[in-house]
Amino acid sequence: MEHLNFIEILNYKTESGKTVSLMLSYQTFGRSMHDSPIVMVNHALTGNSNVTGNSGWWSPIVGSGKCIDTDYYSILSFNIPGNGFDGINEHLIFNYKDFTAKDIAKIFLIGLEKLNITSLFAIIGGSVGGGLAWELAALKPNLTKNLIPIASDWKATDWVIANCHIQESILNNSSKPLFDARLHAMTLYRTPESFLQKFQRGKVKNIFFDVEAWLNHHGNSLHERFQLSAYKLMNQILRTIDITNDTSSFIEVARQIVADIHIVSINSDLFFKKEENWNTYLELKKTKENVTIHEIHSIHGHDAFLIEHDQLSNLLDSIFSQKAMKLVI
Repeated sequence: MEHLNFIEILNYKTESGKTVSLMLSYQTFGRSMHDSPIVMVNHALTGNSNVTGNSGWWSPIVGSGKCIDTDYYSILSFNIPGNGFDGINEHLIFNYKDFTAKDIAKIFLIGLEKLNITSLFAIIGGSVGGGLAWELAALKPNLTKNLIPIASDWKATDWVIANCHIQESILNNSSKPLFDARLHAMTLYRTPESFLQKFQRGKVKNIFFDVEAWLNHHGNSLHERFQLSAYKLMNQILRTIDITNDTSSFIEVARQIVADIHIVSINSDLFFKKEENWNTYLELKKTKENVTIHEIHSIHGHDAFLIEHDQLSNLLDSIFSQKAMKLVI
């Protein structure tokens, strides 16, 4: 893991009216922050700021000579406060209901301000990270040149909220909360077709099915590396994505965003459905010209943005291949 940097944020008032102080951690990769175009990468639910390198969760996409090339760009990634990545128990957040996705976006904006960053080349993120990208752009419409939400949307749908509610119930009531919640989540992140291709009803030593062993592996892995309080908080952030905050319409908020918006959908996503992404695109296209939609074709569902690296790189290439020109400018 690369060195973690910290920003102390004092007396932040949450959307729920609570005043808190917290530590915002982050990592940087690639070129110097203030000499190069900056790409902000938002992590997904159980992810973190370690986006590239030997153990980076998005190394096939971000790195030297990769689609988001660290030889040209400066990469910035914040950890969602309370995600436990820094290993410091005092930084965990237990009052998870006090926070919303908008709060996290506001905290990220405070972080950018403290780093003297006023503009970004791109904000990109998958799943909840894409939702936070929408929230950031809605709060500060001039912040970024490119907004790239992947396998996400500007709001948590009823379907997403329902599954977050199930996750919360498991996390609060199970005797093995992280293990059981992860088992449930993995069936949403993939598809029946993906399971069929991978497992073919195979068995381990003719005792139990391969798919059960695979699910158990993911449950145990998360139990070993993640904190219960962190999962509860991340689940809360996911369920509260909503750039309108019930105060105005999506169009009223989104058409203020100056950025070129590049929506990336997944045709088999069972979580953030492609139909919702297309509805978002069609509605926004009525009032905003610089919006496009791209689709990853995969049997692997929501997790395809972590699997179909070649497809995603090809879709993003038209955005990031302009790097040399951007540096000259």
